[in-house]
Amino acid sequence: MRVFPEQLAQNLERGLRQCYLLFGNEPLLKQESLDAIRQAAFTQGFEEKHQFTLDKQLDWNNVFDCTQALSLFSSRQIIELTIPDTGMTTAHTSKLKELVPTLHDDIILLLQGPRVNKAQENTQWFKALTQLGLFIPCNTPDNQQLPRFIQQRCKKLKLKPDAEAIQMLAQWHEGNLLALAQSLDKLALLYPDGLLTLIRIEEALNRNNHFTPFQLVDTLLSGQAKRAQRILRQLESEGTEVIILLRTLQKELLLLQTFQYSLSQGEAMFTVFDRYKVWQNRRALYQAALQRLSITQIKQLIRLLAQIEIATKTDYDSDCWPQLSQLTLDMCNIHISVTSNVSH
Repeated sequence: MRVFPEQLAQNLERGLRQCYLLFGNEPLLKQESLDAIRQAAFTQGFEEKHQFTLDKQLDWNNVFDCTQALSLFSSRQIIELTIPDTGMTTAHTSKLKELVPTLHDDIILLLQGPRVNKAQENTQWFKALTQLGLFIPCNTPDNQQLPRFIQQRCKKLKLKPDAEAIQMLAQWHEGNLLALAQSLDKLALLYPDGLLTLIRIEEALNRNNHFTPFQLVDTLLSGQAKRAQRILRQLESEGTEVIILLRTLQKELLLLQTFQYSLSQGEAMFTVFDRYKVWQNRRALYQAALQRLSITQIKQLIRLLAQIEIATKTDYDSDCWPQLSQLTLDMCNIHISVTSNVSH
């Protein structure tokens, strides 16, 4: 059964499950969910906690020993297994399947790890564990989901933001939920009446948004020019390496060129996506870019990218960010001349 972090507290009030799977890329949601489960378990007598990491050094005998520790004097136990970002080996998944039948009412299993995809959710070990408990996806809300997340968070704190306040909170904290949580706690203390307006937020807070090159890519594929410029400025202010951005953009542009060539040969778009194993949740992004950019435009963007890379590697005094800004505008089909110090 799948339960989202904002639904977990209500679910815990109805009783504990034997197993909880917390997977995702958002540390705040994962930590808050873990704390809530641990607290609920402690009130039910689960006072002993054992933590293991599923790496090469793990001795699974220690894990299985925990499930066998039964006596009149032993406390109920929580077994926490952490999957590293590198994932699990076949041996680990095999041991997890062996672990399932050994679980009992005096054991709660907490399994946490990085974000999982549909294929991983359909594996035998994942299905076996979710049948015993709950899957809690702890992923960072995207820019479309973030306003609703802020609204829910404000409701818990008895804060009443207007629409402009929610929009500003979203813009200032995108990609940084920890800073958002801290900001909302601060606002709750500053304004006991709970009313949040644009002016109050500007007076009380500083910007805390954080972006990654991958968010820039998704924004460019969808053609959101203003948002792309905002992300680019933030990446520049954070000291992001230009070469990292160039490599990320190059990969996507070459992929778009390949897609566009296949389409020009008469292939259906879904066939092309299937052949290159494009995830379902990214197909709309690529489709928007392919409908907006011709193969000629994509080749021009690749050439501009190469010019920026040459300048970056040969002229250390050059400022390549204006040219990157121009490239992002061109990818969104917004053609504005940007002054640049990059020599051609």
